Amino acid sequence: MKALVLTGKKQLEIQNTEMPEPKANEVVINAKYAGICGTDYALYNGLPGSADAVPPIVLGHENSGVISAVGSDVTDLKVGDRVTVDPNIYCGKCDYCRTARPELCDNLSAVGVTRNGGLEEYFTAPTQVVYKLPDNVDLKSAATCEPISCAVHGMDLLNIKPYQKALVIGDGYMGLIFAQLLRSYGVKEVDLTGRHDDKLAAEKEKLNIDRVINTTKEEIPAEYDVVIEAVGQPATQEQAIEATVKGAQVLMFGVGAPDQKFSMNTYEVFKKQLTIQGAFINPNSFEDAIALLQSGKVNVEKIIDNIISLEDVESVLNGTSNLTGKCVVKVSD
Repeated sequence: MKALVLTGKKQLEIQNTEMPEPKANEVVINAKYAGICGTDYALYNGLPGSADAVPPIVLGHENSGVISAVGSDVTDLKVGDRVTVDPNIYCGKCDYCRTARPELCDNLSAVGVTRNGGLEEYFTAPTQVVYKLPDNVDLKSAATCEPISCAVHGMDLLNIKPYQKALVIGDGYMGLIFAQLLRSYGVKEVDLTGRHDDKLAAEKEKLNIDRVINTTKEEIPAEYDVVIEAVGQPATQEQAIEATVKGAQVLMFGVGAPDQKFSMNTYEVFKKQLTIQGAFINPNSFEDAIALLQSGKVNVEKIIDNIISLEDVESVLNGTSNLTGKCVVKVSD
C-alpha cells in the first residue's frame, strides 16, 4: 500500500508499505481523507506536537475512512462502517488521567504522531478512539472532526453567556471554526480580525460575522467579553489581552514556538480581573464535534480551501506550494 512516511526532519517519502494487521481491540481503516494542520508543520520541522513524533512515522492525525478489518475482540464496529478517529490515546493510570484531566496525560500517545496515522491508505486505531459517522456527515468533512473537537475543548474551558461580545483574532481555519462555534453557542456578537479586505468580506458574508477588522488598517477596540486568539504570535497574543473589558476571558488557542514569549500589563490583568486560559488537545469532545457537523452548526465545506494528493503534502509543509488556507488530502478513492 502507499504511505507518506516522515523519515527525518523535513524529509517525507512516498513508500510502499505492508498492509497493517489489527490487534484484538483495533480496527484497520481505509483512509479516505486527512487534514493538514499546524501540528503537521511542527512535526515536519522537528518540533513537538501533542507528543514527540519519532521517525519513521506516518502523520495524519486528522482523518476519516472506512473500516476494512476488525480485531478479534471488536464487537461495536464492523467492516464497512464510515468512521473518524480521535487521535489522542490516554493511559488512564497517571495522576492527570485519574483526576479527570486526561488531556494532560503523562503517557499520551496519538494516531498520526506517535503511531502511524491517516497519510497512508490503511492504518490501525484502537476502538476506543474510533467514532462511527452519521449518514449525513461526509468523509471529507469528517476528516476535520479533530480540529473542531480541539475548539470545542477550548470553548468548554470558558464561561460562555448570551450577553457577551466575542472577538476571534485570526481568520485562519481555526479562527473560522471558532467564529462558527461562538455563533452556535449563542453569544450576541461575533467579530473577526484578519489582514486582507477581500478575504474578510467573504468570511463576513458566509459565516454571518457581525464585524470584521483589518488589523493592518484598524485598531482593535477594547470592548470584548470573550477573546479567542487563534494565531499564536506575540503581537496577536498582546492584542488579545488589550481587546478586553473588565471581567473578560481570553483563550490563548494559537500555538507559538516552544521558546516564544509575549508581554502584557499585569496591572491591567489585575484591574480588569481577566481570565487567561490555555487549551490543549480535545478530551471528551469528539461526540460534540460530530454533532456540530451533523446539525450544520459548523460547516467546514465553506472553509476547506484545497483538496490535495499525498504527493502534494511536502510542498505544502515546506512552503514551496502556492496554496493558501486549509488543505485536506484525498488519500484514496
